[in-house]
Amino acid sequence: MDNDLSVLNLVKKFGDFSAVDQVTFDVPQGSFFSILGPSGCGKTTLLRMVAGFEEPTSGSIQIRGRDMAGVAPNQRPVNLVFQHLALFPMMNVAENIAFGLKRRKVDSATIKKQTEEILERVGLPGYGQQRINQLSGGQKQRVAIARCLVLEPLVLLLDEPLGALDLKLREQMKVELKKLQAKVGTTFVYITHDQSEALVMSDRIAVMNKGRYEQIGTPQELYGKPLTPFVAQFVGDNNVWSGEVVEQSGKNIVMKTDEGFVFRTVIQGSIAVGQHADLYLRPETIRIQPADKEALNCFNVTVKTILFDGANSRLLTVTPQEHELLVALPQNRSFDHIKPGQDIEVGWHPDAAICFRAEG
Repeated sequence: MDNDLSVLNLVKKFGDFSAVDQVTFDVPQGSFFSILGPSGCGKTTLLRMVAGFEEPTSGSIQIRGRDMAGVAPNQRPVNLVFQHLALFPMMNVAENIAFGLKRRKVDSATIKKQTEEILERVGLPGYGQQRINQLSGGQKQRVAIARCLVLEPLVLLLDEPLGALDLKLREQMKVELKKLQAKVGTTFVYITHDQSEALVMSDRIAVMNKGRYEQIGTPQELYGKPLTPFVAQFVGDNNVWSGEVVEQSGKNIVMKTDEGFVFRTVIQGSIAVGQHADLYLRPETIRIQPADKEALNCFNVTVKTILFDGANSRLLTVTPQEHELLVALPQNRSFDHIKPGQDIEVGWHPDAAICFRAEG
C-alpha cells in the first residue's frame, strides 16, 4: 500500500530546546493515524510542520512521494482542522464550505454541486442555508471537516478537534469521525492527549513523549503489549508496584515489592537478581475471590469504595499497607454482595502483568 504521508528524521529546535526530536513514521493511504501524547510533547509542532506553518530544523516530509521542502501551506495537499474550528459566524453553512473553493476561483455551479455533495457525505444534507449559531457542537464539527474535505486534500490534519465538546458529545463524535473517515476514505492524521479517542478511532497510533515516539502500533498492541513504562502508564489504567528481583530464570522472575508482597511475573527485556523492577497491572486482569489460587498471585485487600460506571464499574481497594488498587468488576458475574469496608481476596496470573526493569 502506498503512503500518503512519510516523515523521516524530523527535528524542530527552538533555540536549545528540541520540540520534535528525530521522528520517523509512515501513514498508509486511506488510514486513520493518531499521535497521542501529553501536553507539551511536541505533537502540535509536528502537525504544524506537516501543514507547512513551521519550518523543520532538519529531516524531510513527503506527501504522496512529493517532498514538501519549500512548499507553502496553501500549496500543500493537506488541510488542518483546529480545536476552535474557526468557522465564519457571518456566513451560512454553504458559504463556509464554499470559502476555499471560491478562493480557488471555482465556478458557482460547480461550487453548489460540490457543497451539496459534501454535506451529504458528512451527514448534513439540506443544512446549507443554516446559520452557524443554529448548529450543535457536533454539527459545527462536521461543517469544519466538510469545509476541508471539499478541497479534496490527500491528508486531513486534525488538532484536538473534540477538545471543546462536552463529554457525551465527544463520545458520539469519536464514533462519527471513525465512520466518516471510513466513508470518505481520506487519510486522517489526528492529534490528541485523550487515549480513549486514539484507541477508539485509529488504525495505528504513535505515542509521543518529550519530542520522540515511544511506540507506534495498533490500539490493541499499545494496550496489550506496551514496549516502554511510559506507554504502559499513558495508555489505559494501571496499578503500579515497584520492587526488587529476588529470583530470575529467563523471562520469569520473582519480585519482592516495596510493601513486602512476593509476586511471580514475566519481565520485558533483561534483568538480574538484585535489580529493581516496576510492575504494571490492568484493573481488568485482577480476579475477585478466585477459585484457582495455585496458579495466581493472591492477597487480601479492603474495599474502600465502589466506583459505579455501568459496564466500566470498578472497586477502589487498599492493601494492608495502604497501597491503592483498582479492580474492575466483570460483567458476567454479580458482585452485589461486596460492600465498602469489606475484606476480599484478589489474585492475578503471572502472565497478566507488564513488568520492566526500573529506569535509573
